[in-house]
Amino acid sequence: MRETIFPRDKTLTALSLTIGVLFWIGVVWAVSRIGTVAWSMMIGIVVVALVVGSILYLFVQSAAIAHLRGNATEVTEGQLPNLYNQLTACCDVLSVPHRPTMYIRNGNGVLNAFATRFLGHKYVILLSSIVDAMGGSPNGVRFYIGHELGHVLRHDNPLVMLARWPALRLPLLGAAFSRARETTCDRHGLACSESPEMAARSLAALSAGAMHWSDVSLDGYRRQMIAARGFWDSFHELLSSYPWTAKRILRVLDEAPDMPRRNPFAYLMAAFVPYAGQGIGAAVGLIMYIYVVGIVAAIAIPQYHMYVTRAMLAQAAAESQPARQQLAQYYLSEGAVPQTLKVAGIARHLPNGVQLALNPHGMVLTVRAPSGTLIFTPRRPGDGGPIMWTCVGGPGVTPKELGPTCH
Repeated sequence: MRETIFPRDKTLTALSLTIGVLFWIGVVWAVSRIGTVAWSMMIGIVVVALVVGSILYLFVQSAAIAHLRGNATEVTEGQLPNLYNQLTACCDVLSVPHRPTMYIRNGNGVLNAFATRFLGHKYVILLSSIVDAMGGSPNGVRFYIGHELGHVLRHDNPLVMLARWPALRLPLLGAAFSRARETTCDRHGLACSESPEMAARSLAALSAGAMHWSDVSLDGYRRQMIAARGFWDSFHELLSSYPWTAKRILRVLDEAPDMPRRNPFAYLMAAFVPYAGQGIGAAVGLIMYIYVVGIVAAIAIPQYHMYVTRAMLAQAAAESQPARQQLAQYYLSEGAVPQTLKVAGIARHLPNGVQLALNPHGMVLTVRAPSGTLIFTPRRPGDGGPIMWTCVGGPGVTPKELGPTCH
């Protein structure tokens, strides 16, 4: 039997989790650099988000499950036993440890199935349209049961889901992960099917419909894919969270199908479009994406500005050190403060845009750098010891930007 997990799914699962964990480590590090107040704010935001998210999840999922229990038909050994036997057979083939509860619900012509969970309990829901469409093939619906069992088995726990979430917002990666996971689930459906052809025809119902799925030429999908290699075809496929049905059919027919290569320029354009999620969740995902980017920017940009300013002020202090030494030597040798920098043999302009200004009243040296101003004031002990310099920041320079430059 073909391996049920698509190799690309394994790769993207590990890659997305690694990137997600590194992202959260970076967030924690950035917040830790701006003090305990930021820590408190971040913890408060996380707690509020978790509480609000949990409450919303509870109400939305409980409403969906309540509607399912009250309006759908539960598939049991005594009710729709043929479907129940197919569920049992698929669970045995896929080694599902705890058999989920399965319902059939009026699909109103929609050919689909889906899986969900609520408070640790797993559910598989078949729409009646897909069951009716497979009426000519008693085991045709097993592909859909196996596919949804794949979602049950590959579903992330909440902690892993949270860890992975930032990585799945990235361009290309998020959509690729979703497509790979769907292909894995198709392989689970294939494992439950009588043959690759039966699995392929079950998938063909999604595009050909209930009346024609059994009559389509599966080889026709191979020719169809050859024509779908243009720039726009590739671009929109790269943004899609679901693999093309034609490709899904070819992948269950052949273990290593000959797929046409995508247009390479489509990757360049798609790399600028963030992935926001599947279906209805796309809008919410995009809002959350913007929200997280905004929070990170609000933390990172001021931090970056502070580090740049601190580094430039430290460089200005180091470059002006010889000037302070010359002023001190002039005062000690002449017994008076020089009236100008030129008298002491000091240039007003230093490298990197640093400018010096001397106030002869007190021999105060002002060092102006592109990032801010430092003010050095001389102080000599009463016992006639060496001249020491005290440093403060000029207007707009904060203590954090000064860092160890002035101490």
